[in-house]
This record gives sequence, C-alpha cells and structure tokens, in this order.
Amino acid sequence: MSEAFSNHDIDLSSGIAAFESKQFSRAVGLLGPLAEAGDPEAQYRVAIMAQNGLGMIENPLQAFKYMRAAAEAGLGIAQHGLGFMYMEGECIDQDASKAVAWFKKAAEQGLAGAQTTLAMMYEEGRGVEKDPEEARRWYRLAGFDER
Repeated sequence: MSEAFSNHDIDLSSGIAAFESKQFSRAVGLLGPLAEAGDPEAQYRVAIMAQNGLGMIENPLQAFKYMRAAAEAGLGIAQHGLGFMYMEGECIDQDASKAVAWFKKAAEQGLAGAQTTLAMMYEEGRGVEKDPEEARRWYRLAGFDER
C-alpha cells in the first residue's frame, strides 16, 4: 500500500459505504462536499438522497443539478437516473425525447436496465417513433432472447 489514498478517496469510500448501508445522514456529510467539488460518484448519490429526502430534506432542484452533472461527466448509472427523471417528470419537466437520449448514453455503456427501458420506449413509441426492430435489438443487448 502506498500513500496514494487521499482524504478524498477515503471520504468517498466511507460515504458510499454509509449510503449503501442506509446511514444517509452520515453519507450526506461525507459525500455533500465531494459532490459540490464535482465528484460524479458523490453527485449521483447526493442526487438520490436529495430526490428522496434521505438524510436531508427533499430538494428536487439539487437532485436534478447533481444527477445532470454526474450524467454529463459520463457516469452511466447517473445517465440512467437522469433518463428516469425526464421520463417520469421527477425533479424536472417530463420530456420523453430527452429521456431517450440519456437512456441511450447509459445503454451504450452496457447498462442492462437502460437497454431494457430504451427497448420499451421504442416498443411503445415514447419519445421516439415506434420501432419494433430497434426494440428487439435493445432487448437482445439487455440479455433477453425473445420478446
């Protein structure tokens, strides 16, 4: 082991552990400053907590701000989360075409959940023109044999 572990790394690891073990107040304390400093992993988790009032008062604006920042930084799970915000109209106005764009970014990174949601959107024609073949392609990529 080297001294390569910084306070940032330790706080991030501790914050993620607190988040995963549902110690949300502790997670907010550790991850909040890292999110503000631009860490995408911290931003994603703080967005979830702000969206759902976990360890803090619900704050849809903060949730959207951090989810978008983490998504724009290329974090696939945040791209998926931002897609859901647009799809459901949570924390931001509903916009199916923006949802598709964010799900596509996450799906292209191999996230099966995003691939499945994207397939359903093509199947139903939500935010895109109905395209059964494109839906089947995304279902196959997500691991479904037949749909």
